[in-house]
Amino acid sequence: MENIEKHEKDTQLFPVFDLEIAAGEITAIYSTLNVRSTLLNMIIGKIPIINGEIRVKGVTIIEDKRAFLNQLGICFFEEGMYERLTVHEYFMFFGGLYNFEQDFEQVFQLTQLQGKKNTKIRDLTFSEMKRVQYGRLLIQSPSIFIFEEPDLNVDMETKRVLINITRRIQEEGKSILVLTGNMESAVTVADRVYRLEEDGLRIIETETDEDTEVKEEITEVTPPEETDNEKELKPIQLNKIPTKVNDKIVLFDPPEIDYIESNDGQANIYIKGEAFPSSLTLTNLEERLQHFGFFRCHRSYIVNLQKVREVITWTRNSYSLILDDKEKTQVPLSKTKMAELKDLLGLK
Repeated sequence: MENIEKHEKDTQLFPVFDLEIAAGEITAIYSTLNVRSTLLNMIIGKIPIINGEIRVKGVTIIEDKRAFLNQLGICFFEEGMYERLTVHEYFMFFGGLYNFEQDFEQVFQLTQLQGKKNTKIRDLTFSEMKRVQYGRLLIQSPSIFIFEEPDLNVDMETKRVLINITRRIQEEGKSILVLTGNMESAVTVADRVYRLEEDGLRIIETETDEDTEVKEEITEVTPPEETDNEKELKPIQLNKIPTKVNDKIVLFDPPEIDYIESNDGQANIYIKGEAFPSSLTLTNLEERLQHFGFFRCHRSYIVNLQKVREVITWTRNSYSLILDDKEKTQVPLSKTKMAELKDLLGLK
C-alpha cells in the first residue's frame, strides 16, 4: 500500500500512509469499524483510490483486475454462505472453483470440523460457521489472506483453530493481513500490529519474551560507564503501563485505561471493553496511577475518574460508578471508598 488516504467530506478518516507486507508475514491493523471497512473496500476496489495504489505481487486492480483479485483471499466478518449445503458439499463446491487437488481431510482436521462434515451450514453454530470460512480460504490458497474480525464472538476452540491456521499459512510463505478492532486478537495473531486512525498509521509497541531476555542479558554483562566524578542517578519515570498478551508485551498510556479489576490475584486492565492482563499487582498499579487521576474505588478495583459519568446508590451500603462509554460500564464502589470519594470531590 502506497500513499493510501481517505477523506469523508470535510473529515479526514486517515492520512497518507505506506505499508508493505512481505511473504510469510502476519500484520494486523487495529482500527475502528469505519476505518476498517473503508480500507477493506479500497483493497477490493469498491472505493476508488485517488492518489496512491495497492499492489499485490506488483499488480494493481486497475492494471489487471482478475490477476489482482485471484491473489486475494478474504474472510469477511459478515459473509453470505450457502446454508443448504453440508460442510462437505460446501468445501467440494469451492474445491471445484479453485482447482483444489489436495486432500479435503486435511482441511477438516485444520478446521476441527470432522464431526460436522454432513451437517448443513444453517445448523452450525456461529463459531463453526467461522471455521467453515477459514476452510474456504485454505481451499482457495491465495497469496495474501485478509481476515476481517476473524475471532470476534467465537469460542475458544475456534480461536485456537485460527491461530493454528495462521501459523500454517505463514509456514507456507504466504502473507496475512488482519483487520480488527480487538487489540488482544491483533497482538495474539500478528507479528506486527499497527493502529490506524485520524492521526495516521502507527506501530503498536510490542516485544517478545526473547527480546526482553536479550535486553536483560545485555544489561547484566555491560558495566556502567565510570567517570571521575560520581553522577547522581535519577530514577526513570515510566508512565506507560505494561500488559501481556501471550508472549508479547503491550504498553498503554494511563489516559487510555478505563478501569482495572483484580480477580484471584490477577489484575486485568480494561480499555474500551477489552481486558489486558498485567503482571503488576493492584497495589503496584495504584501507586503508579494515582497521579493520573485513578482511584481505588473497591478492594478489587481501580477506576480512572476521568471516565466516570455517574455515581449510583443502590442501597445504603451499595454503590456503583457508571463509566462514560457506550455500554455504561458499572464499576463497584465500596461504602468506605464512597466516603473517600466524596472528600476527594469536595462533597459533603
